[in-house]
Amino acid sequence: MRKRPGLEANISLRVSLANWSALRYFNFYRIVISGLFAVLSTTGKMPPNLNDLDGRLLAVTALCYLVTTVLAQGLIEVKKLNYRVLVYSLSLIDIVAITLLMHAAGGVTSGVGMLLVVAVAGTCLLASGRAGIFFAALASIAFLGETVFGTLYLGYTSANYTQAGLLGASCFGTAVLASLLAERARLGEALAAKHAIDIQNLSRLNEHIVRRMRAGIMVLDGDSNIVLLNDAANEILGRDGSEPALDLRLLSRELHRLYGTWIETGNNPESTITGQGSINALVSFTELSRSGEDQSGTLVFLEDAAQTRQRAQQLKLASLGRLTASIAHEIRNPLGAISHAGQLLSESPDLIEQDRRLIDIVLQHSGRVNTIIENILNLGRRKDAVAESFELRPWLEDFQSELRHRHDLAASELQTDWFEEPIVVRIDKTQLHQVLWNLCENALRYAKSSPRIVFEAGVNDTNGRPFLDVVDSGEGLDANIADRLFEPFATSENTGTGLGLYIARELCESNQASLHLVSHDAGCRFRLTFAHPDRQQRVGDI
Repeated sequence: MRKRPGLEANISLRVSLANWSALRYFNFYRIVISGLFAVLSTTGKMPPNLNDLDGRLLAVTALCYLVTTVLAQGLIEVKKLNYRVLVYSLSLIDIVAITLLMHAAGGVTSGVGMLLVVAVAGTCLLASGRAGIFFAALASIAFLGETVFGTLYLGYTSANYTQAGLLGASCFGTAVLASLLAERARLGEALAAKHAIDIQNLSRLNEHIVRRMRAGIMVLDGDSNIVLLNDAANEILGRDGSEPALDLRLLSRELHRLYGTWIETGNNPESTITGQGSINALVSFTELSRSGEDQSGTLVFLEDAAQTRQRAQQLKLASLGRLTASIAHEIRNPLGAISHAGQLLSESPDLIEQDRRLIDIVLQHSGRVNTIIENILNLGRRKDAVAESFELRPWLEDFQSELRHRHDLAASELQTDWFEEPIVVRIDKTQLHQVLWNLCENALRYAKSSPRIVFEAGVNDTNGRPFLDVVDSGEGLDANIADRLFEPFATSENTGTGLGLYIARELCESNQASLHLVSHDAGCRFRLTFAHPDRQQRVGDI
């Protein structure tokens, strides 16, 4: 499988930084060695076994070596030169400088040549294996060349050839071993860098998922400080997500009291706290891990109690709806027979007026029952929502134009209060039309003054979700009716079916929207809250 370009770039960057760091430390070693030789040679404090040495050559070479390594350290810090060019250049300098130091100290018998073995090993660790073998060969040639020169002009004994050969072999053996270890270390370092990036990406993904979850999630450390607080928890607690994390005591005293009770007793019954406005949240605590007796973290779940009850109610209503649809389908056939028989009877010329009145009652109520059955069957056959994003204002203006034309309304009877910025919503247009048409027909039925309907559009500051309010100028609703307004067959009229608002809410929820009765004292205000236009298809909506 091909790697992602971004991942390869991150791994290469990490490996490159590690290589520069290793080169920096190895050059510190060069500075220390060259500085030591420079100090000893200029002060005349060389070891007694190095009496037969060229002090002037030793001092000049050590000082030049020191200056060169210090300048190289500056180049390493600024990273101006190519990494490999700098490594190879310093390796050549090591071979030349250490060979001259060895020659000035009396040849291979001085032991200074062992520093060249270390230099070759460092080159193998910093560069490729082939380069290490090449510099090992150069070091061996330097040993032999210095020994030949000393034998011809300085009176070296033939035993020096043996030591030179051993040093050359040591360079080659060190180069091979160091190259193998360096290659293994580079592979391990690249693998560790890849794993570190994968862990970092996974951590970001987990944090993104947690923040976008619909359930409120809070993570506390052992001192009750908030480590993580996702968007849903911020919304429930009425807190701005941009604010920094707080101590739990400052965020919610009630929640901190429940947390303290859980710490003391260890019992975790689901408790309810009052969040933003009238939101009631179910709270439960889960221990993340323990180290000895010290608690290292706690996971807190916050869930809107109203939504939980609503989901339970929806499950019940869904089961009831399937049962009702089956019953409605079975009732439809005998009802059709009754209605057809009533129509045939109404055509008889021998009926008296009282009988005709009875037949009209039968036909009227048969039609009403048939309307209820049609609504129930249409609810069961409802198509899946095909949501799309669009700007609300042009669409609502077209809807209002259709509403005025259908009900012969004057322009002043519909009023709209717009948000300052354009509002983009995501919903099925056909189902939005059905929901608003139902709300507007109810509003027109109960409106008492002009404007009969007021539309108010805006965006919720807390969660960024757009909304549309439909407000009528009626007398409001009784509290008993308002509490069960969205339940099936709940109506204040004898002729109504009580399914309109129930179907409207079902359509909203199929689009991840919501429909609520905000107020009902002086006129009714229904609020349609749309799904977040940017968060609709994210992972967080689970």
